[in-house]
This record gives sequence, C-alpha cells and structure tokens, in this order.
Amino acid sequence: MEYTKVSCFLEPDSEINREILTAQMGELGFDSFSETDKTVEAFIPSSAFTEDVLQSESLKDNPLFKVRFQTEVIPDQNWNEVWEKNYFKPLLVENRCLIRAPFHTDTPKAEYEIVIDPRMAFGTGNHETTYLMISAILSQDLQGKQVLDMGCGTGILGILASMRGAETVKAIDIDEWAYNNTLENAEINNITNIDVFLGDANFLGKHKFDVIYANIHRNILLQDLPIYASVMCKEAEIIMSGFYLEDLPTISAKAEEVGLKPAGYQERNNWVAARFIR
Repeated sequence: MEYTKVSCFLEPDSEINREILTAQMGELGFDSFSETDKTVEAFIPSSAFTEDVLQSESLKDNPLFKVRFQTEVIPDQNWNEVWEKNYFKPLLVENRCLIRAPFHTDTPKAEYEIVIDPRMAFGTGNHETTYLMISAILSQDLQGKQVLDMGCGTGILGILASMRGAETVKAIDIDEWAYNNTLENAEINNITNIDVFLGDANFLGKHKFDVIYANIHRNILLQDLPIYASVMCKEAEIIMSGFYLEDLPTISAKAEEVGLKPAGYQERNNWVAARFIR
C-alpha cells in the first residue's frame, strides 16, 4: 500500500503540542505516527489523502501553536526495514512484559515476551496508551475469560491477554493492514485462540465478552460505547485508552449513560487508560 507522509513543523514545538497535534490528525484519518527532533511525522494511505485534509479548521485555527506541513509519497516497501532503522525500539513494561521485533536480538529476559512485526499498524508499546493498556492487562486475572480487542492494531493486547490465560480473544480492526498484521503477529507468537476480523463495532453482533480493550480515538469511543456496553456480560469490564486526562469526564459521563460504572484509571504523560464495569 502506498502511504503519504506529512512532516509537521510546530511553532512553538513542545511535547504537549505534539500530543495535541497527533490526536487531531488521528481524528482526520492519519493512522501511524513517529517523531524526529524537528517534526511529527503522520502517515495516511495515499488513497485517503487530499491536501484539503491539512486545511482543517482544527489544524489551522489552533490557538496554542502554528503548524507547517511538508508532504511526501512513500511507495509500498519493506516496512520492517523502515521500523527497524527508525522507529521501533524494544520496550519492557512493568519489568514483566518485553515487546520486541523479530530483528531485536540483544534483549532482557521477561515473564512475557511478545514479538511484534509492526509494519504500519499502531501498537508497538512505545506510545503511552499502549503502554498503559499493557500495564492494565498485567494486573488482571484473565483465566477463562472471553476477551475483545477492539481496534486491535498489531494485535498486541489480544496476544498478551491470551498469554495471561484468556479462553478466547476476538480482535477487530477497520484497517486491512492491521487485520493482516494481527494475524501475522498471532502466528509469530504461537497464539491459536485469537479470531481476527476486518470491520468496526457494528460487526460485534450478539457475542458477549467478559473483558473489552479499546485503545481508540476519543470520538470513536464516544460513538461506539453503547455498542460495547451491549455486548458486555454481567460484571464485565472495559478498559479504554486513546484520550487525554482532560477528556476523562466526557468519557466517564458517556460510560455511565450506557450503564457502566467507573473503576479507576491510570495516567501516563497526560494520556489515560480508564476502567469501567457493568
């Protein structure tokens, strides 16, 4: 698949401004991000990109910063080599879960080791939200549970849930790259109880789950929370991330509206993973 890379030059450039810009561009359809010393790099399938996207009011009229864009078409290529050279570094979460790529060899031993062939899918653990979700999974008892990994990306959350004892895992993503990548990563990690589907929340049907993970953009969470609640078993739990601390009251209000009770949250660099129970 051919991608378009948009290099974003911010003024003033700061960590929080980069996080805000990343969230805004995610809502505009950009599905992968990286950073350099000077830029935020956002990636989107070329078939979904037009220059008009960069003229969005949310980008042009932000009172906190100005942003200048530079675009470049990236032809289909060996994304493993791209990630190996530039983006994906081994990560140890809570000193218990090591996330690495097949090309990482000099890594520490850990209780859980997940090998991720990332390609262009989100979810290597290097982003705060994925880290928070992994940390939450490490604290759960998943023995015999029916688990949903919604917006699965690389499949990393579903894979860890399986390693932690989940009976079955259903992984769903709207992106075909993510769908294929989850299948590949499940095979790499010898996970056989994950069923992967290409689609959105409307694909869930009547199947019920004990645990749901949804690391997705804020607006999608707000839109799909009623569907998530409808497929949760009694006393089931959902852990959601992909939003900032200041968004938590809005997420919590919607969750309570559909019958879910808040059960705590974790925060990392202003990103949040929040837990709710039915």
